[in-house]
Amino acid sequence: MAEWIEALRSWLPRGPVALVSVLATEGSAPRGAGTKMLVSAEAIFGTIGGGKLEFTAIAQARAALGRAPGSWAVQDYPLGPLLGQCCGGRVRLLVEHLDPASCGFLQAEPGETLVARLAEGRIERAYGGRLATSLPPARGALPGAGASFVEPVEITSRPVLLFGGGHVGQAMARVFAGLPLSLGWFDVRPELAGLPGLVCCTAEEMQALLAEAPPEAAVLVLTHDHLLDYALVRAALSGPAGFVGMIGSGTKRARFLARLAADGVDPARLTCPIGLAGVAGKQPEVIAVSVAAQLLSLEGG
Repeated sequence: MAEWIEALRSWLPRGPVALVSVLATEGSAPRGAGTKMLVSAEAIFGTIGGGKLEFTAIAQARAALGRAPGSWAVQDYPLGPLLGQCCGGRVRLLVEHLDPASCGFLQAEPGETLVARLAEGRIERAYGGRLATSLPPARGALPGAGASFVEPVEITSRPVLLFGGGHVGQAMARVFAGLPLSLGWFDVRPELAGLPGLVCCTAEEMQALLAEAPPEAAVLVLTHDHLLDYALVRAALSGPAGFVGMIGSGTKRARFLARLAADGVDPARLTCPIGLAGVAGKQPEVIAVSVAAQLLSLEGG
C-alpha cells in the first residue's frame, strides 16, 4: 500500500489534513506525477521535491486548512519564472483540504487503482478499474469539476531475499528500509530471533523459499557459514530469481564457480562480490549502501 494512504489513516482522526498531489510535470521537475505530501498545521509527511516549490505548496496547504473540508484548487508552477528554481520545468499541483466524509476508501477493500474525481466542493475517491484517459499535462487549461485521474495505490518494489543476520545483514536491513525494496530477511541462528524483521528458519526452508522466488527477486547471500552459502547460491541459481549475489573475496568466488560448474550448475548468473564497482569501503554500512544502489540500478527496478 502506498505510504501516503497508510499515513492518512493515522493522520485523519487527529485533525484537519491537507493533501498536495503532483498531477503532471513538464521538462525538468523535482518529482514525478503521483507524488503526494500530507500537511497539517504542525507536521508534514512526504515531499514533492523541496525548494521554493515545496515551501509554496506547504503554505497553500495550510491556507487550505482554513477553508471548508473538501475544498480544492489546481495550480501550475513554471519553476524558473515563478519560483526561481533552476530545474526549468513546470509542475501542476492539486491542493485540497481533505474531507473525512469523502475518505471512505480508507476503510474499503483495496482495489487495483484508486480513482479520484473532481467535483464541486469535494473530491470523490473510490477503488476501481483503469481509466482510458488521463489529466492534461502541466500546461494549458486547468482541470475542473468532472475530471478524473488515477492515484498510486501500491509502490512497485523489488523483492529481496537476504540470507544472513550478521553485521552486514543488519546494515542492509537498515539501509533498505524506505527504499522500493521488499525485504525478506533470514538466518538459521536462533540467537538472532530478536532482530526486528528477521525470520529464523532452517537451511531447508531457505532453499524452499528460493525455489519459489519470483523472477524479479534479488537474492543476497551473506551467512556466517560457507557451506550454507554454497547451498543457498546453488538453490538460487537453480531457481527463477533474476539476481543472485554473494558477499565474498576473489578466492571465494573462484572456489564457488569451480564447484558450481562441477555440480552441473551454470554459475554465469552469480554476482560476487556484490556492490557497485569502485566503492572500496568494507564497513557494513558502506557495503549496504553500495548493494542498495546496485539493486536500484537493476533493469526493471
